[in-house]
Amino acid sequence: MSEPLVIKLGGELLADHEQCRALASDVAQLCAQRRVVVVHGGGPQATALSKSLGLSAKKVGGRRITDRDTLEVMKMVLGGQVNIDLCAMFHGFGLPAVGLSGSSAGLVQAVKRPPRAVSGSDGELVDFGYVGDITSINTSLLNTLCDAGYVPVMNSLGIDPAGQVYNINADVAATRVAAALSAKLVMSTGGVRGVLRELDDPNSRFTVLSPEQARAAIAEGVIAGGMIPKVEEGLGALALGVVSVHIVGCLQPGDLLAELNEAGSVGTALQG
Repeated sequence: MSEPLVIKLGGELLADHEQCRALASDVAQLCAQRRVVVVHGGGPQATALSKSLGLSAKKVGGRRITDRDTLEVMKMVLGGQVNIDLCAMFHGFGLPAVGLSGSSAGLVQAVKRPPRAVSGSDGELVDFGYVGDITSINTSLLNTLCDAGYVPVMNSLGIDPAGQVYNINADVAATRVAAALSAKLVMSTGGVRGVLRELDDPNSRFTVLSPEQARAAIAEGVIAGGMIPKVEEGLGALALGVVSVHIVGCLQPGDLLAELNEAGSVGTALQG
């Protein structure tokens, strides 16, 4: 079989029924060729639930602080709503999806992120609360499920040895899972189809970028805004041994299959 595949899904994609159907259809075919692990976030859903509960988001430099109330929201959204809906959708396509939390059997082991200065904090150290930094991934659980023919669908929560749960960015979790499995990584943005030279021109998509080309494009301001952290995370994945990273969005049926068969045909492929 081909190398394993880790697919990271953002909450924005999960709100689009047609993209979800396209994704599930492709994953059903991919599972006949390789092991597939899905890692998901749920930012939009968490924001909506927080608002309905009267909670206000606390951010510094665009980075969310996870206080105790926010952590409870993330547990409800990631461990409940999003994970359940994803598994149900995959089941409708005949896929034996198994919902997992990063806290399941220490799947995502983490420690509390220490206070740090970030852009926008004016040099002050910021305590991000219940945000974790990953220390290891329990690949034995994922391999056991894949060996038995199941598709693990996991959220990005983590846990420490004492049993404390932490919120972890889903891009980061997917990167670490892909590295631990020596897998290819697909990062679905749910928006633009890859990394663009011109934000308003969908035809300006980079097809393939080397690490050197990607860093130069960031330094020159060609890659900008919210795409910078995704590309940087992708570069970090390559440095950790991930086979290749594919940034895709606006999925249509067959898109994932096409991108994996020909890198850069649908999205932007980062290759070392």
